[in-house]
Amino acid sequence: MSDWIGTVFRSDAGWNHLEGLVDIGNRMAGSEGEREAAELTRDALADAGARNARLEPFEIQGWTREDSAITAGDTTQDCIALPRSPDDRVVAPLIDLGYGLPADFEETDVEDAIVMVRSDVPDYYDRYIHRREKYHHAVEQGAIGFVYRNHVEGCLPPTGSVGWHDEPIGPIPAVGVSSEVGSRLGRRFDGESITVAVEATIQPAESQNVHAELGPDTDERVLVTSHVDAHDIAEGAMDNGAGTAMIVEIATALAAREDDLETRVEFVGFGAEEVGLLGSRRYAERADHDAIEAVVNSDGVVRDRTLSIVTHGFDALADAADEVADRYDHPIGTVPKLGPHSDHWSFVKWGVPGCHVKSMSDGAGRGWGHTFADTIEKLEPRTLREQAILLTDYVVALAREDVTVARRDREEIAADLESQDLTEGMRITGDWPYDD
Repeated sequence: MSDWIGTVFRSDAGWNHLEGLVDIGNRMAGSEGEREAAELTRDALADAGARNARLEPFEIQGWTREDSAITAGDTTQDCIALPRSPDDRVVAPLIDLGYGLPADFEETDVEDAIVMVRSDVPDYYDRYIHRREKYHHAVEQGAIGFVYRNHVEGCLPPTGSVGWHDEPIGPIPAVGVSSEVGSRLGRRFDGESITVAVEATIQPAESQNVHAELGPDTDERVLVTSHVDAHDIAEGAMDNGAGTAMIVEIATALAAREDDLETRVEFVGFGAEEVGLLGSRRYAERADHDAIEAVVNSDGVVRDRTLSIVTHGFDALADAADEVADRYDHPIGTVPKLGPHSDHWSFVKWGVPGCHVKSMSDGAGRGWGHTFADTIEKLEPRTLREQAILLTDYVVALAREDVTVARRDREEIAADLESQDLTEGMRITGDWPYDD
């Protein structure tokens, strides 16, 4: 019964797929590279033994990065455009607003200015503030430009989308700068007039979701998911090539254990996650929620050796993880809080059981993620294989007929968002999914 474990330890399926993904280069949502990655993932799932491997295309608002620049005094400072920034050029005084907390915007007149904010929040603050929320405050307070400064040192300008679901292209130009460039701008040019110029091609585009299946042909199913797209500035090894490699490795292991599956397992590689969870939103809006037994979403796996599973208050998801951890005498962290970012949230917000699988990390924020440094040599095949063994058994456990993960009421999830100080930010960015 345990022969499959040794097979996974010797398997190159997931790691080879990860190498194939990072070698594509640009996997930005709507790009040819994203489609190539989806096709590669479809073929890898078919080669693993999954049936009905296919692509499901859908239309999105396309955005392609061109040149960007900050001109300050007689200097030009390195920067990159934030996805879904408009193609625009503005000249205005720079205001260094530090962390860019809501109170900072309330206490400072930023009208007709270019605002610079850090990518983190101070230790004393009671909640995380997402990039898009800081951008929203800048827009609401009348700023005409937005500079997003990385808090991680290493000359790494951060990327990440702006805009909103109903208005995918933001109203003011936005760029990311490294910690070092941000420090220089604040020291030399705070209060001085600077120029922020963003060039981008904005036109309709097409993304796609990848689907494949294993196990019995039941109406009920367990979704094993990742996102295939990545930001165009790096290989996207950690975010989220490793997650997609993980579903290929799990599919390879489960194909050899298909008789152990009592419920259909559907593998889904979502497109366009990095620009608003568009692929998973599309799937969730059309799916029969009652038929989805659980969603196991890998986004951030393999970065560190120990798994962390955010269970969103679904106790049975934590219980199954604890059972697997005990069986293998291998730690798996479980976090009962809500996490309204990544593709699981398109389902969890409606009460569908879902978890976010990632690696434990002591650092704040994304680390190397969303920067040029998101590259494959920072990951290890050993970690991929070990985590694949644990997650394979986790999926088998959730697919058992005698395991039921109770759904949660929307009202209960809304109350949890409120108690965990997530409501304010979601309302501000237009991501609050519930009627008042």
